[in-house]
Amino acid sequence: MTRNEQEARLRRAPDAPGAPSSDFDLNPKVVLPEGRKLRPAGVLAAFRPGAKGLDLILTKRSSRLKHHPGQIAFPGGKVDPGDADEVAAALREAQEEVALDPGQVEVLGTLPPHETVTGFVVTPVIGLVHGDFTPVPEPGEVDEVFAVPYAHVTDPERYSVQWRRWRGQRRLYYTVPFGPYYIWGATARMLRALAERVQP
Repeated sequence: MTRNEQEARLRRAPDAPGAPSSDFDLNPKVVLPEGRKLRPAGVLAAFRPGAKGLDLILTKRSSRLKHHPGQIAFPGGKVDPGDADEVAAALREAQEEVALDPGQVEVLGTLPPHETVTGFVVTPVIGLVHGDFTPVPEPGEVDEVFAVPYAHVTDPERYSVQWRRWRGQRRLYYTVPFGPYYIWGATARMLRALAERVQP
């Protein structure tokens, strides 16, 4: 598939049919409390030209962070009072975490929100990066910035379901490993939702 074909599919993804997702999709026996308060957040699924088509920009969170240290994640975070919406939050966080200028990002749209076990409702923002971009990890939050080929993260066959004990229960989750990077949990689930939307 050419880069132009990949880009065309990404442009169609926000309008493709699909329901919201959550960390509980594979665990239907989990009973969620009524009236729970979810904090809004935005993450940026930013694609840039790579050696063989488009590449997705992901981060390895700092091992010094209190929450999810060392995990693979999109640039992004919670919506702050100064943010207009989840898209603005995703762009601001990407600039803070990896030095991606918001002016270089063409926002293609958003996917349905994803609820996490940590009480966030996360909006994935799909974007294309234009122009030269050299990632600069924010030392306090990001240990590494790396790229994963479009062909890898949009192939449903590369996803598997695994499990581990969490709060005394068996919890199932998606994974889509890439080389030394173990992509799992909410990040993998949101990417799986994207993969479903870019199929022919």
